[in-house]
Amino acid sequence: MGVEIERKFTLKNESWRKDVQRSQRYVQGYLAGNERNSIRVRIAGDKANLNIKSATLGIFRHEYEYDIPLSDADEMLETLCEKPVIDKVRHFVVFDNKTWEIDEFSGENQGLIVAEIELNDEAEAITLPEWAGEDVSHDPRYYNVCLVKHPYKNW
Repeated sequence: MGVEIERKFTLKNESWRKDVQRSQRYVQGYLAGNERNSIRVRIAGDKANLNIKSATLGIFRHEYEYDIPLSDADEMLETLCEKPVIDKVRHFVVFDNKTWEIDEFSGENQGLIVAEIELNDEAEAITLPEWAGEDVSHDPRYYNVCLVKHPYKNW
């Protein structure tokens, strides 16, 4: 069974930028989403995948991910996914031997920047970097699937 355990934070400032090790653009869209799960298509560079994630509120969710042909992903994003699609750049920052993923959104979600950290278990203690702000792991507004229906620009 696939599992994702992650916490999500707002950012206090932009001091994290000096520690970015690499960045990757993501374009993703949702084929379906309901109270139980979401089904997403994502393109990252020359790779594409289909992702199925439980809609559980909190830091623990079931997650399954499968590689798909890039041309299929392009077609699904264009013809099948809800609009607007999510367009973001993910920056990878290492702090305290953990890799933080900082998502900087564009398009309808321009201005939203959040940091995520994957955990090994729900009780894992982490040291927060000075740029980490409020823990919004339990706030559904910050879930990508919700940003399609309620973009950041409308908050």
